[in-house]
This record gives sequence, structure tokens and C-alpha cells, in this order.
Amino acid sequence: MKKTILVTGGTGFIGSHTTVELQQAGYDVVIVDNLSNSKIEVVDGIEKITGIRPAFEKVDCCDLEGLRAVFTKYPGICGIIHFAASKAVGESVEKPLLYYRNNINSLINLLELMPQFNVKGIIFSSSCTVYGQPSKENLPVTENAPIQKALSPYGNTKQINEEIIQDYIHSGANIKSVILRYFNPIGAHPSALIGELPLGVPMNLIPFVTQTAIGIRKELKVFGNDYNTPDGTCIRDYIYVVDLAKAHVAAMTRVLEQETDLVEVFNIGTGRGLSTLEVVQGFEKATGVKLNWAFAPRREGDIEKVWGNVDKANKVLGWKADTPIEDVLASAWKWQVKLRDDGVM
Repeated sequence: MKKTILVTGGTGFIGSHTTVELQQAGYDVVIVDNLSNSKIEVVDGIEKITGIRPAFEKVDCCDLEGLRAVFTKYPGICGIIHFAASKAVGESVEKPLLYYRNNINSLINLLELMPQFNVKGIIFSSSCTVYGQPSKENLPVTENAPIQKALSPYGNTKQINEEIIQDYIHSGANIKSVILRYFNPIGAHPSALIGELPLGVPMNLIPFVTQTAIGIRKELKVFGNDYNTPDGTCIRDYIYVVDLAKAHVAAMTRVLEQETDLVEVFNIGTGRGLSTLEVVQGFEKATGVKLNWAFAPRREGDIEKVWGNVDKANKVLGWKADTPIEDVLASAWKWQVKLRDDGVM
């Protein structure tokens, strides 16, 4: 009998790709999403890729009784992958209470319901932001690197939520958790049927790159050119969203089928840092499209450089991010062209 996984935020960027990989790995999926930052049509894209339409419930994870109704309707849920959260660093600086309310209450509600409905494990979508700006000796950053004071309310919600999971399981709650601290997800499914669809002005680099390349934006702003990096621009570990999705499947299989520690933490990235300029140049090379870009002042909350040591995930989860960056950037462009051709943007 197929196991059923609840994916919160499942019509979002990472959630939709993870739903595809879960279905292709033989899991049934129930998506919960309030559609505040995504579109219901994403479910159609998932169905076209896999041939299976996931169950969908429009529910806000901050609504405890709404979530309870979902668990009651689908009594076989044995695991949760929790993506539903507000996620823009800049916006979190401007609207901290929104971020604390959304990101913390949603997790507490899920944790409270898990033992009541015999849900065995939860994969928590965390972030490399918990490391802050690692010191030189801690780059590439391992899971044992110090957790530093968050540079944004968004980052702080990830830290707090990790602590909530640890404390709840330490209290004796009969659940397990894998915390995935991932780096910068980019790209789109190779089918171009699902991808990143930011509503309004993009907060992430790649949608801004593709929207500039296709003419939606006049100019790409590269925030800061005076960082202590080889070319003066920020360095990040950019991971292909499909590779990232597969890491969630590996983590869920581990939680449900293996004897493990009650809480485990893994970095999910490529293990390689790329500067903003390297990404811009890589996009131009991968697509043959020239970008109109210019430097802009630094942006509050941005970290100078961070990339991951991912040896633990490679060895323990048996997972590796191995898609070439050129292919990843080309997939993002293919998705943007499809959005234009479909009249979406």
C-alpha cells in the first residue's frame, strides 16, 4: 500500500517539484496550500508530469482546525514535508510580525497534530541562513558550524523553528524529524511545466535574471560590488530545485523506513560557491541571451558569502546534487519562455 505524505506549501516552487519526485518515488501526496504565493494551476502541471493528480486542500497552516480537518479527511498520512512559510529576506525586515506569525504558528500547529494522528515524521524546510555569515574557518559550512544571530526575521524564524522541533521531540513527543538546511534553490523542471513563479517583484536572483532577459524588467540590479569576494559580489551555493526535491524524498524514506536519531540535520547544496556575476555570466553562456545589468547598493539582510559542506547528506542520505549549472540556468530560461508563450508573464 502506498504511503501518504502531506506537503505543506505544495504548490510553491520547491513544494511542487518535491511533490513530483514523491509521486515518482511511489508516494501518494496531499498538498495543503493557502495559495498566498502560488497558483492552483501548478497542480495541473504536476499532473501532466507524473500522470497523477495530487489531492489538494486550500488551507492556511496557521488555521489549526483547518489542518485538523485535513488529517481527519486523509487518515493515512504518515509523514509531512513542511514548506509553507513566508520566505523573502527583504520583506521580513519590513514586516517582521507577519513572518513570526506565519512561520512559527504553522509549524506549532503541525507538531501538535502529529501525535494525535499517528504521523511518524516531519521534514522541515530550513535554510543556510541559520549560519549567518560563517567565519573564514567555517567555510564551506558544515552542520556543526555555530548558529549565529540571524540577520533577518526570516532567518530568525528558521532558527526558532529548528529549536521548537528539537525541544518538542526532547519532551518525549513520539515523532522524528529531519531538518534540511538548504542553500539557494534555482531552475525549473526540465519539462517546463512547473517552475518558480514569484508574484510581484522577484526577491530571488534567477527570476530577476530571466525576467530581465525576456524584457519584463528593464535592468537587473546586482546588489553590492564591494564585498570581500574575488569579484566583489555575494557568493552563494546555488542548487537545482529538482536535485533539492530528491533530497526530500531521500530524507522522508530515511525517517519512515530506517532506525535513526530522532532529529537529524543535513546541509543540502552543491558544495560550491558561485558569485552573482558568475551566475549572470553563466546564464548568458547557457542561453546566448545578453543581460542588461548594473550594480546597486548593498541590500539589508544579505550575507556576504556562504556555501555548504554537503558530505553528510552525500554519505548518509545517499544523495548528491550533480546537475551542471549550465543545465540549471537553461531550465530557468526555458520556464520563463514558456510563461511568456502561455501569456502568464
